[in-house]
Amino acid sequence: MAKIHGAVVVNTDRCKGCNLCVVACPSHVLDLQKKEVNDRGYHFAYMSNPEACIGCQSCAWVCPDACIEVYRVVEK
Repeated sequence: MAKIHGAVVVNTDRCKGCNLCVVACPSHVLDLQKKEVNDRGYHFAYMSNPEACIGCQSCAWVCPDACIEVYRVVEK
């Protein structure tokens, strides 16, 4: 049986670091970058624990700026 896991792509240039996606993630996959900022001066979201992603899209639904895309990857 194929195993499905998720992959999150964050548009770091548009992310304003509101932290809503981090709080919404049930698998604790996302975190805010603590040492880097984007061109607008915000700490942006990134996948700190990518192997835990289940592809539920909770992070994308709560993002007010539509900076997040979630993909489901099938491993055979």
